[in-house]
Amino acid sequence: MTTETTATPNTQPNPRLSGRLAELEERLLDGDRRALARVLSWVESGDQRGREMLRALYPRSGRARTIGLTGSPGAGKSTVTNELAKAFRKRGQSVGIVAIDPSSPYTMGAILGDRVRMTELYSDSDVFIRSLASRGALGGLSAATQDIVHVLDAYGKDVILIETVGAGQDEVDIAGAAQTTILVNTPNMGDEVQTLKAGIMEIADVLAVNKSDLPGANRMVSALKALLSLNPDRGWDPPVVRIVATQGEGIDKLAEACDSHFAELQASGKLQSAELDRARQQITSLARANVLNQLHTESGEEHLARLANDVASRVSDPHTAAAAWLAGS
Repeated sequence: MTTETTATPNTQPNPRLSGRLAELEERLLDGDRRALARVLSWVESGDQRGREMLRALYPRSGRARTIGLTGSPGAGKSTVTNELAKAFRKRGQSVGIVAIDPSSPYTMGAILGDRVRMTELYSDSDVFIRSLASRGALGGLSAATQDIVHVLDAYGKDVILIETVGAGQDEVDIAGAAQTTILVNTPNMGDEVQTLKAGIMEIADVLAVNKSDLPGANRMVSALKALLSLNPDRGWDPPVVRIVATQGEGIDKLAEACDSHFAELQASGKLQSAELDRARQQITSLARANVLNQLHTESGEEHLARLANDVASRVSDPHTAAAAWLAGS
């Protein structure tokens, strides 16, 4: 079964870049991991050089498969990600991992996360792991996630695994960033109740029951299948796969379930429409962020303070004030 999209990226350096950036791009396209790490750091920090590199590299992306992993804290997402990466490597495919860690509410840096479980992958030159701080972003992803994925794609990774922060049931942004979304569940953690809240159930393409050697696994599987039967027909019936990630059990079946979903996307024509949806979502998100950045300048903050005073004193109303702030008047 083929696991690649039909896009064939150009492998020649982009002539729009010059000097050191052009040299760095050429090194990156030649597989230089240090060049990749530097570009990713620029992209994550919002450095203008990162934006220039992303603009040059973006036409070379669009080939990699993207698989997202989400679920409640403690479900074992990092271990599942680690084992999935090993499964794809056994097939001879190169792997990129984008792992979102929770941020400190004080420094906004990443709290020490679960990367220790991936130490055995660091020695594999065909695996590149990038940890990102969530920096307060909602939905389980960092604001830079999709840009990081585009760079890893252009670098030549065959499969990119995106592990969300583990914030809970509101982690639905992953569906807009990945072609296939895995929801990782575990028995005896109250997930039977949590899934009833269920926005996250609607975006799951594959369901994994991790730690399925524990009591309650059968009940968990039954609960998930019952919930799936209540969902409207999406043209794809998400499989429920039992795994024990710490032992590597069921991981090959999980990878095969992802393959089947990707094949269905290709056969149904939904792969292209989903790509359009992702593009629309990212454009909207970036436009929103740019508007906020333009508003939160020194003069913009002074204007906001005046408008807030008018609203608090009932001279104006919030809607009128918001329109005035946007208009700069």
